[in-house]
Amino acid sequence: MRSEEIVGSLERRYLTDLLQKGKRIDNRGFFEGRSIQIIPNVIHKAEGSAMVKWGNTVVVAGVKTSVGPPFPDTPNQGVITVNLELSPISSPTFESGPPGPDAIEMARVVDRGIRESHVIPMMHPQMCIIPGKLVWILFVDIYILDDGGNLIDASALAAMAALANTRINKVKINEETEEPILLEEMDPLPREGSVVSLTYVKIDDFILYDPSLAEDRAKIARFSVGIADDGMICSMQKGESGVFSEEEIITILEKATSRAKELNKIIDESSFLNEGEMFQFDF
Repeated sequence: MRSEEIVGSLERRYLTDLLQKGKRIDNRGFFEGRSIQIIPNVIHKAEGSAMVKWGNTVVVAGVKTSVGPPFPDTPNQGVITVNLELSPISSPTFESGPPGPDAIEMARVVDRGIRESHVIPMMHPQMCIIPGKLVWILFVDIYILDDGGNLIDASALAAMAALANTRINKVKINEETEEPILLEEMDPLPREGSVVSLTYVKIDDFILYDPSLAEDRAKIARFSVGIADDGMICSMQKGESGVFSEEEIITILEKATSRAKELNKIIDESSFLNEGEMFQFDF
């Protein structure tokens, strides 16, 4: 057995012993979250950005915009794409190079929550410049700077906070060439609410919200749910080989629906901050 496997086994046994006593490694309740800090507009050359410090996890998200052709099957809709990078500086377990399965999964979970909640209305007239020819394309890039556990929720929050302060140029069309001319004047990105992710893990028979890094390593199953500010459940993702019972899923959804109201509220509050200001939320 390798040394890291021995350490992992000992760490998991320690966590399990604590859980059987009704305790977590950082003294939180089983459904209690860690403190959250949001700092908007941290990347000056991006059209929108935010840094999220979720417990010991640090994530930065930036939004870049460009004008380009729409997808053939959605000629009147803007385009959004989410990418995520697990930086080697954030954890010794991450390697440089093309995105691996974990990074791709996390990016897709964040993307699905934003896309299926329709909080960024892609059919908004502001997103379509010339129907069938030119629309706004949003690139949301997420960078994990420090892995302290629960990367999905922190990434989703950073992405949504960045979109909440994104601005796009006003566009004028050259009538002769039909070429777009980007004006210096900018408008806020159309937004109809917000969406957040809430992740729960299972260690033995215990369900925990907002796993720390140690709890993330010890989990046998993971369940993430995306919930919009109107209470709509718009995405779900189950990970790892363990299983959740029907009763456990019902409990998770009840807890998540209540917590989502608080998380969606802090996105709106952070969107009014000035550059350099920070919003802190303690559960």
